[in-house]
Amino acid sequence: MRIKIDRFLASEMFISFFYRLILFYSWTFRLKIENDKDWMDYRRNGGVVLLCTWHQQFFSGIRPFKKYKTFNPSIMISQSKDGEIVAKMALRNGWNAVRGSSSKGGMKALKKMITHLKENKLAAHIVDGPNGPSGIVKPGIIHLAHATNAVIVPFSVSADKAWYFNSWDKFLLPKPFSKVILRFGDMIKFDRVKDREIFEKQRMRLEEIMLPSLKV
Repeated sequence: MRIKIDRFLASEMFISFFYRLILFYSWTFRLKIENDKDWMDYRRNGGVVLLCTWHQQFFSGIRPFKKYKTFNPSIMISQSKDGEIVAKMALRNGWNAVRGSSSKGGMKALKKMITHLKENKLAAHIVDGPNGPSGIVKPGIIHLAHATNAVIVPFSVSADKAWYFNSWDKFLLPKPFSKVILRFGDMIKFDRVKDREIFEKQRMRLEEIMLPSLKV
């Protein structure tokens, strides 16, 4: 029975329905996007951009991120069953899904992300996903930025009315017709380093910048 359910959830019929449902639901938001001009100009002028957010907040980015599909961007998604659903929706949204995470297939996926990012100059990364812990920036994003000479652009989501799931990330789902703000932070450039202590300081600095946006 469980196998049949998993197959149905991964089927094109269900993915098509679920994706359209998400878009329809997201259209009810009174969405405002802030501070995206600088990084988009930087990308158009040949710069490499790596967007990032907390796992808690990625849902509200699904619809607005569709407009960036002309850049042929990429995002790393876990090899889990849930990740299979997310990966297929990402493809429908115009994003390349690179499968892997810190717990499985991470190094191979990171190499693919580096290749994609060098070629297309835009990618996104969930800094604490797919399993947390919440509020901890994993080192993969720093490795990715170093390898591609990318600027890191954190983004956050806030909603005046929202539900928070009882999950490890306290997943944020804005309520219908709520006011939602998707705000991009300033571009962050970290010099490529070999020293582990300096690398850790860079990781902690990004974590420090992003933590105020995490809803707990």
